[in-house]
Amino acid sequence: MMKNSNSNQGEKIVVHVDADLEDLIPGFLENRQKDIKSMLETLKQGDYETIRILGHSMKGAGGGYGFDAITEIGASLEQSAKDKNAEEIRKKIDELSTYLEHVEVRYE
Repeated sequence: MMKNSNSNQGEKIVVHVDADLEDLIPGFLENRQKDIKSMLETLKQGDYETIRILGHSMKGAGGGYGFDAITEIGASLEQSAKDKNAEEIRKKIDELSTYLEHVEVRYE
């Protein structure tokens, strides 16, 4: 569970990740930034299926890397896309964006 889902301005969200994943994490987080751009574009086009697939992918990958918040956001995106709920999708994209801005990874 994310300790700080309100994400106070400027406050870091510390995530402890297995040191074996250190080489993979920067790329993983960079790809989530790309997902945000993709989802904003596809939302404009009303392409809920692509958003559903991206959400499903995040749901699966987040926990595997130790980012439970990304798993939760991905699950919400997947469901919101199934419901064609553009407003909720926008909220979740904003939440993901804020999370990525504030996350600080510590390797153990």
